[in-house]
Amino acid sequence: MAHTELNLRERRTIEDMLNAKRSIDEIAIEISRHRSTVYREINRNRFEDTELPELNGYYGIHTQHIANGRRARRRKLLRLSALREAVIDRLKEGWSPE
Repeated sequence: MAHTELNLRERRTIEDMLNAKRSIDEIAIEISRHRSTVYREINRNRFEDTELPELNGYYGIHTQHIANGRRARRRKLLRLSALREAVIDRLKEGWSPE
């Protein structure tokens, strides 16, 4: 089974169901994911504010922005043109990708 990341629709479903006081198991069934995936997602991306604790919780759109930032950090060759050129040059010279 291929690794797929949660998308905004799934994150909004999690947010809505958490607000409706639904269990992790029910949320997992609804979005067709394993319950540990949902549990980790909620714990990893929970919003917390010490000054306004009434705003603490899980927000799908906020979580999507966090996830996009994590994905962008993984794309070094797209962000760093000098690194990309160096890699391409070395691959053309016969260097191993490793």
